[in-house]
Amino acid sequence: MAPQLIFYNTIVPFLAGSLKLLGPLFPRLQTFFRVRKNLFQELEKIAAANHAEKSPRIWIHAASAGEFEQARPIIAEVKKARPDASIFISFQSDSGYTVYQNYADARAVFYHPVDTMENAEKTVALIRPDVVMVMRYDFWLNHLYASKKKGAILILAAAVLREHSIYLKPFVREFYQYLFSLFDAIYTVSNDDRKRFAKTFRRNDTLKAGDPRFDQALQRSGNTDRIGHLKKHYEGTTLLVAGSTWEKDENLLLPAYISLAGYLSMILVPHDVSRNNITRLEKNLESAKIPFARLSSLPDDFSADRVLIVDRVGLLAELYALAKITYVGGGFGVNVHNTLEPAVYGIPVLFGPKHHNSPEAEELVKIAGATEIHDNASLLHALRRLVENPGERKAQGRIAGSFVQSRLGASKTVAAKLLNSINGLSD
Repeated sequence: MAPQLIFYNTIVPFLAGSLKLLGPLFPRLQTFFRVRKNLFQELEKIAAANHAEKSPRIWIHAASAGEFEQARPIIAEVKKARPDASIFISFQSDSGYTVYQNYADARAVFYHPVDTMENAEKTVALIRPDVVMVMRYDFWLNHLYASKKKGAILILAAAVLREHSIYLKPFVREFYQYLFSLFDAIYTVSNDDRKRFAKTFRRNDTLKAGDPRFDQALQRSGNTDRIGHLKKHYEGTTLLVAGSTWEKDENLLLPAYISLAGYLSMILVPHDVSRNNITRLEKNLESAKIPFARLSSLPDDFSADRVLIVDRVGLLAELYALAKITYVGGGFGVNVHNTLEPAVYGIPVLFGPKHHNSPEAEELVKIAGATEIHDNASLLHALRRLVENPGERKAQGRIAGSFVQSRLGASKTVAAKLLNSINGLSD
């Protein structure tokens, strides 16, 4: 057994036990262990129901919902070619599991077990994966090792290796060199990532496939049925759709909207759609004397001179299709949210200055497909320019749309490896 694995297994059981004891003091820790309490009983039922099944079995792990978005177009490609493939999906976070627990293409969706050697051997024995694919990061050494030991092909997809990553630090680097050596194939988002895997971890076979999120953005843009009833309200208007907004974003958006009254319509899609947050937003609109309506109680006489508040989740990617201009929130907080969802429609994108953890947002700014906003004045200036100059607005939108179109195809590349792996099982 490799020394990295021995060392890892002296730490993990102790750490897991300690965290479990601390659970009552920390609600998130308590939730972590509570949702895994009956995990193996559930997996045993799934295994018993599918014991005689001979179809190929693919286990996909994602840390959370965001990482799983990268897996969705890959799964679609695999299922298109091999509808008989059984897909097992695990999540580390409760948010990912909650959103995708009923995912239609999955045979089972479950929480990833605590990464002890015993748990890993149980999980692999029950799932019996032919292929294990990890999205981006969230590596659990015992489960990878146990899968490899049982003959599974290991694939790392949408991998990113930043210049100052903790993986590159002394001692940690040796651990990850062993971990990455377990993978049969590694597909990176960028060529720089590929070079770092080759140089630091001696993975000269690493391939740059691109980011599957571009494919996912395109797939989602093809389905706007759920917002079709809103189109009639915005015909002939210049509509701003502001998505994933936080209070700091809204504090800039509302004054700009007032300044452009009569020239701009707006849909607000807050990041937090809880009752308290929607009530707060409504009070702010009332204070500013801005008329509004909630989507959940849309009046028959609704018109585009009212701000529409979207008080439910899951519609934002479709709502961008209605827009002439888009604003993506989060750029005045930790990091801007998804900028690909609006860019795929060929629409100008605006967002705040904190976007350095989003390579696509940085690139969009660099090529003038997006505008970085710093304050009230810069937002008003950008909006006025785009409202008053339709030609400039369309040109900026074309840049954003071309940016997405030129980066499609990662999903097909990774899916081809998956399909080759499972098709080879019968050889």
